[in-house]
Formats: sequence, C-alpha cells, structure tokens
Amino acid sequence: MTFHNKTVFITGGSRGIGKAIGLKLAAAGANIVIAAKTVEPHPKLEGTIYSAAEEMIKAGGKVLAVKCDVREETDVVNAVEETVKTFGGIDILVNNASAINLSPVSMLPLKQYDLMQDINTRGTYLVSRHCIPHLRKSANPHILVLSPPLNMHKDWFANFAPYTISKYGMSMLVLGMSEELRKEGIAVNALWPRTTIATAAVRNILGGDDLINRSRKPEIMGDCAFYIFSKNSKETTGHFFIDEDVLAAEGITDLAHYSVVPGSDLQQDLFL
Repeated sequence: MTFHNKTVFITGGSRGIGKAIGLKLAAAGANIVIAAKTVEPHPKLEGTIYSAAEEMIKAGGKVLAVKCDVREETDVVNAVEETVKTFGGIDILVNNASAINLSPVSMLPLKQYDLMQDINTRGTYLVSRHCIPHLRKSANPHILVLSPPLNMHKDWFANFAPYTISKYGMSMLVLGMSEELRKEGIAVNALWPRTTIATAAVRNILGGDDLINRSRKPEIMGDCAFYIFSKNSKETTGHFFIDEDVLAAEGITDLAHYSVVPGSDLQQDLFL
C-alpha cells in the first residue's frame, strides 16, 4: 500500500507515540492531522501541535495542526470538519490520546478518575464516532487504538483499577467496533508495547530518567503502525497487536536500535 495522499487523523499527536506514528507516515507521503491540546510550550511536556507539524512537514508529509480536546464534542467535530475540508477525507484514525494515574480506588481523586474515563474511553468513542462516516468512503480504512489486550486477571485491577478500567474501555471499543464495522471493511485494531516506551508519562509519572533508560523509543510504535496500516483492512481487523509480534511478522527480530540505552535491561510494560 502507498500512503501518498492518504489522510491520517491522530489524537494526541504532538509528542510521544502519536508523534512517532505521524513522523513515520509523513515520511511515506501521508497527510497528517495532529489533533491535540498543546498549543503553547509546556514546562514538563515536549513540543506543541505546531512544532510537531514542522517536523512532519520536514519528514515529507502535508500537515494540519488543529487544537482539539477529545473530551469536547465541538472540538472533535470541528477538527474532523477541518480535516475533510483540507484533505478531502479521512483514511486512518489513530486513537492515541490518553491520561494515566496509577493510584488505587482508595486514593484517586474523582477529578482524576473522570479525566481518565473522559479522555481514554469516552474520547476514543467520540473521535471514532465522528470519523467513521468519512472512513466508510476510504479504499483501505483503518482505526488503531493504543490500548492493551483484554485480560480480566485480578493483578491488573488490584492496584490501579481506575486506569485499567479506562484502558480496557478502549480495548472493549476495539472488540466491539471491529465486529460492528467488519462488514464495511473498516479495520479496527489495538496496539500495545512489550516494554515501556520513552514518553513524557514514563518520565514524569512512572519512573523518571531511570525508567526512560530501560525503555524503547517511540519509533518502534511508529514502525508497527506503518506495517498494520499497510495491510488490507478487510483482512486485518479485531487484533490486539503487540509491537514485537508485529515486527517479527515482518521478519524484524533485531530490535536493539529501538532501545534508549543499547544493551540495557528493558522494563516490561503494564498489562503484559
């Protein structure tokens, strides 16, 4: 499949995994829509929608940067409309925007609970809902959700049930939408990393520079998304992909260059 003139709508695309996916597909000639909130530099968060857009343009893509809070339906509708007005349609949706807090039920403030549910599960539903009518018109439409395989073992709920519920909500939407849209040829899949990925959440929330140094670069997820979107949407749907497995299927087993610190002991990610 060629990505030339294909339009990719990415939530949370200004940094981290979303940005890595955008850069990979921009280099392949795609039109990239960065739908995210950050329009002004943040002291603890790298980049804005505009700085990310500049990088993707340099990589070879055409880019639309649009301020969008996935919790607000008006923002989502406006972003989708602006995308269609600019590029003529939507071929790929990446539901990447996500919030994380690993506090247990007894300690998590309601505001943080609502934030995770609103961005993770509700945001994935809301953006998908408004992109689907346009994806129906694409020759090879894909939805990719950055969420884990479903596993109802108590270990994934004991210490951070609210976060697990929000991420599993995203995964349940993958399960449901893949069947709902199968007859229309719209692929719906999930992607999750085997190891932690060097993102702002890992540095600022989970483990600082030490955990960053035991993580892989976001580029591994960008490469995996590229291979998933290269497949026929009618034949590749309802999967909960793990990054290492996606690359192995492409004959790529030497992953050393993805490590932030080559040779370090990598930290296995949550839910695996």
